[in-house]
Order: sequence, then C-alpha cells, then structure tokens
Amino acid sequence: MKQSRDEQIEMLRERMALSAKEKGRGHPETIGLSRQLDELLNRYASERAGMSGPEKRNLSEKMKKMIF
Repeated sequence: MKQSRDEQIEMLRERMALSAKEKGRGHPETIGLSRQLDELLNRYASERAGMSGPEKRNLSEKMKKMIF
C-alpha cells in the first residue's frame, strides 16, 4: 500500500528526529534525512501553490542556499 504524502513526511520527520537523538544533528545520516524531508516539503508546498517545473527548481535552490 502506498503511503500518503502526510505519512511520508511524518515517517521522515520521525526518522530524522531519532537519528539526531542517537547520532547527533551534524551526523551525515541526520543531515541526509533532513535534506530528504526538505525536498519532500518543498515538492508538497510547490504543488499546493501550483508552481511549474522551473519555479519548483528555483524554490529548491533558494531553500538550499538558506540552509547552507
């Protein structure tokens, strides 16, 4: 059975929180999960906003610059 978008978000959030607790926020696994969650949230937000492909990429790049 395919997970809903909300279920995917919550699963990644839980995995990221557990990784941060067990391994630390700066651990590569935690950072990777955080990036996956960011991408999923960006896709969800852009779909809700009705953005086109190029607008989605620009949003993703802007978010990456804000984080790093």
